[in-house]
Amino acid sequence: MELPAPLRQGVDSLLEKVPLPVLKQAAKKLSERYRAELRDGRLHMAEDMAVKAYLATRLPATYAAVRACLDALTDARPDFQPKGLLDIGAGPGTMLWATADAWPELERAVLVEASAAVRKVGQSLAAGAIAARTDWLAGDATIDLDGLEPADLVSSAYVLDEIAPASLPKLVDRLWRLTADTLLIVEPGTPAGWQRILAARTQLIEAGAHVSAPCPHEAPCPLAPPDWCHFSRRVARSRLHRLAKDADVPWEDEKFIYLAASRHPAPARAARVIAPPKTGSGKVVLKLCRPDGHAGERLLSKRDGGVFKAARRADWGDSV
Repeated sequence: MELPAPLRQGVDSLLEKVPLPVLKQAAKKLSERYRAELRDGRLHMAEDMAVKAYLATRLPATYAAVRACLDALTDARPDFQPKGLLDIGAGPGTMLWATADAWPELERAVLVEASAAVRKVGQSLAAGAIAARTDWLAGDATIDLDGLEPADLVSSAYVLDEIAPASLPKLVDRLWRLTADTLLIVEPGTPAGWQRILAARTQLIEAGAHVSAPCPHEAPCPLAPPDWCHFSRRVARSRLHRLAKDADVPWEDEKFIYLAASRHPAPARAARVIAPPKTGSGKVVLKLCRPDGHAGERLLSKRDGGVFKAARRADWGDSV
């Protein structure tokens, strides 16, 4: 998956005069902060160079993950056509671009972001390229959500990992209260990210939410550590992306976990592929999370006919 052409062109323009050594150093520092899940009171992208490092090395992957989540949501809820987006912790507008790509008829977007440097870049990238009326608001996700209007789609992507665990239940409650239809939360595909999603899932179900994706049920998660639920999306790396990360291969795999919770039940419950399929001569093994609340592997062979053919086409994260 690649960035939309207008976004890619805008990013290239912002980065074309940045010295590579400076960009590489900023990218290394940013990566270290993300990997350590630092909560030291400082924003990851408080400075202009940190924002540019994010654009070069993280934006393509986060966009791909978010876009994949929206694909899963539209698959589960074909009737869902959001007119408004409220994105909390918007960064440079990653969710905005993905939502506008998924639903070109999007009319309004409100983006809440604490970093002035990120807001400035996000506004610049979206100007003239996003049709929806867009408002960028300064705000901390944990304290500045009062006064916002509910939206059809409320989102928070790669934000929970930056917030103190004790503050998460209150934040999830605020997000749900602002949700007119569907709430989408996306986190890194790590065991810790999965645990945050599980906690939010439990809280939202208790509040009356219906799980649209990825889970095909609302029973307790059938997986247990050291196993964990997550998904992956392959991302094409630009030349600058490879240089900034000292990477050799022209792609990377972004691991993520997400939860789409709705005020309306999904019209159908299909099993979800929760690991890379294992294929062999005339057979395929799918690890599935099933609508009955259980998870496990299913072996299919040519004798299964059309079901086998569908399984051969299935990918990690697909519903089958």
